Amino acid sequence: MDNTVNGQAIETSKAKKRSIWAEVIRRMGKNKMAMIGLGILVILVLLALFADIIAPYDEVAIKQNLALRLQGPSAQHILGTDEFGRDIFARIIHGARVSLQVGLVAVGISILIGGTLGAIAAYYGGTLDNIIMRFMDILLAVPSILLAIAIVSALGPSLFNLMLAIGISSVPSYARIVRASVLSIRDQEFIEAARAIGANDFIIITRHIIPNALAPVIVQGTLGVAGAILSTAGLSFIGLGIQPPAPEWGSMLAGGRAYLRDAWHVTTFPGLVIMITILALNLLGDGLRDALDPKLKQ
Repeated sequence: MDNTVNGQAIETSKAKKRSIWAEVIRRMGKNKMAMIGLGILVILVLLALFADIIAPYDEVAIKQNLALRLQGPSAQHILGTDEFGRDIFARIIHGARVSLQVGLVAVGISILIGGTLGAIAAYYGGTLDNIIMRFMDILLAVPSILLAIAIVSALGPSLFNLMLAIGISSVPSYARIVRASVLSIRDQEFIEAARAIGANDFIIITRHIIPNALAPVIVQGTLGVAGAILSTAGLSFIGLGIQPPAPEWGSMLAGGRAYLRDAWHVTTFPGLVIMITILALNLLGDGLRDALDPKLKQ
């Protein structure tokens, strides 16, 4: 009899979780701006995935041809060529791979480290909470872009160091968000029930607390990818990011700034792509925030 009751309770819990996520998807589908942002991101991801088919990397994105330098948009080069005769469209779609990779990995590092520290600080509280959060306060006192510059300068410019620097610079934000969520969850009845049946702290944190604290982290993560892409472009612009001749949106802006008067397209198109990508991620993040907020009825 007890097994039957427990089985029914588990099935009811699973069905409830499915219905909650189905409701989130329904709300997202009704948010036109969020769906526009999602559509833009899907197109960008597809272009990045099939970049080698659309525009071979070595032939048009890296190989220089000074005879074609600074040509405007044409049928052969739809976005024109840069100061070395390389196709701007090809470099943009290959650069999308770098920007998206840095954005996703950097946010992953931030969530992993910051989320773990925030959950531990909130769950155990006391002296450990004070130590962790005061260290986060110290990091927050330093502007994130300045902290990223310091880390890249110390480690040297490379793709891995760039992802690590941007990820570490955003750790305090995620630590605070997760800590706030865990503080509101740790004393609820289902946590007390888990303790009562003998669940250890690791099980309680990983299986009960963190899954219920994911909503604000998902929203912040989406917006964080936008910030990471912008930071990547900024660091590459000042020479601390992806090094030439590898295509990257920020370095493309830096290379074309000397030709703003004579060849506007060299900086305009990479700048537009950065702007559109950040806008799409922000629209998607706002849509997720509204869809995951149970107080909003749509």
